[in-house]
Order: sequence, then C-alpha cells, then structure tokens
Amino acid sequence: MAKNIFRQEFIMLLRSIAIWAISIALLFFVFMALFPSFAKQAEIINEALKNFPPQLLAAFGMTGVDLSTVLGFFGFLFLFAQICLAIQASNYGFGMVSVEEREWTADFLLSKPITRSSVLTAKLVASLAALAFTDMIVWAAAFIAVSGFNGGRPYDAGRLVLLLATVPVFQLFFLSVGLVVSLLVKRVRSVTPYSMGLAFGMYVLVVFSDLLGTAVFEKITPFKHFEPNYVLQNGTWDWPLVAVSAAAIVVSIAASYLRYDRRDIPAVA
Repeated sequence: MAKNIFRQEFIMLLRSIAIWAISIALLFFVFMALFPSFAKQAEIINEALKNFPPQLLAAFGMTGVDLSTVLGFFGFLFLFAQICLAIQASNYGFGMVSVEEREWTADFLLSKPITRSSVLTAKLVASLAALAFTDMIVWAAAFIAVSGFNGGRPYDAGRLVLLLATVPVFQLFFLSVGLVVSLLVKRVRSVTPYSMGLAFGMYVLVVFSDLLGTAVFEKITPFKHFEPNYVLQNGTWDWPLVAVSAAAIVVSIAASYLRYDRRDIPAVA
C-alpha cells in the first residue's frame, strides 16, 4: 500500500519537477551566457558598487562580491535560484497532506489498511525523491553553464561543488517547515500563498538582518545559513548556522508525525 502511495505521489510531482528544473536550468544558461561580455565591464561595475551603502550590498548578498570572476558572478545568480528552490520545496511541504483534506479524499485514504505514519512516510519519500531529481538537473545545468560560459577564466570547481551541496539541506528546511505548518493550521485551501509567503518571508528576514545590522534574524533563515557569497569566499559552510537549519528540520519532521497521528481528518458527510 505504501509503495502505491509513493508511486502515485511521485507521478503527480513529475510535471512540477520538469517545470522547476527546466526553469532554473534556463536561468543558469541565459545569465551565464552573458558573463563573457559582462566580465569585460565588471571592473567598472565593481567600482560603482563601492559607492553603494554597505547595508544595501549586504541585503542582496553582494558584500565583497567580485562580478568579474566566474564564481562571483554565479554566486550572485545563485541567490535567485535559491528563491525558486525554496518555493518548490515549500509547495511540496504545504501540499503533502493538505491536498486530500482540500479535496475531501483524506478519509478514503486513511480507511485503507495502513497507518498514518506509513502514509506520511510514503508521501515524504516521494517529495524527497522529487527534490532529488530536481537537484540533479540543477547541479548538471550549473556545471554545464559555468564550464561553457566562463570566458576562459579559471574557477575553483571544489567551491562550486560545495555551494551546490547546500541545495538538498536548504530545500529540506522549507519542505519540513511547510509540512508542519500545514498540519498546524485548520485547512490549507491553496498552497501558493503559504509557499510564497514562507520563501519570500525567509528572504526578507535576511534583508532586514543586514539592513539593521543585527544577527537575530539570520539565526532562523536558511538564506543566511547557506549564503552563496560566504560559501564561495570561505570555501566552507557556516556550520553553527547550518546546525540551526538541521535542528529545525529534525524538529519539524518529528512534530509533523506527532501532529498527523493525532489530527482530526475531515470527512465527507
């Protein structure tokens, strides 16, 4: 029974995988194709950026960014890919169990000889598989785009790998938080407002954190935990902040199982 649920959930996500993966791949190709010509004028742009307020540059992850380098340019571009990946993962999290309740089919599913924990596990694994497929396409597109449009300029492939390795944990944060929030509210009528709110809300926290010069907000947003500029410049993750994301993932998933086991499921009268 669990295998059937997994198969059905994964098939339902195939179209979403294709849309998100192709969109992000096109983002990489289109903008990296501009790099060779852009890099010739990047020194002028770098000088112009020095005249901007440090808080504004920090808000957009551009502190110390050298746009004339391959990884500096890609790191700036990667921030937009992170927003897309966050929305995708949030969509999966908010829609994982709410879709049956919204369509009044949850009671039919739970009447089958399968525990609620098994249902949630099958759905969770299907969402993780969908994200994994997306990530593989994103990783391949990133390497092809950077290798094909680097303008003959050298770059550290190891740091690029380190940056791309943040994607699964980054998305798992939004997936797990979206899931637990969907189980805490009475009913999710549409996942789009919730997923957009979570993704952009977490990004706005980074902006406020940098503009206000306070480290309070950065403790709770993965956009700061996996900041591309930090990873590429230091060649490592910000492990204390990564630990915050990991803790949020564990707590959210554990709370989701406890809540789903005790949740009152609406049934068709």
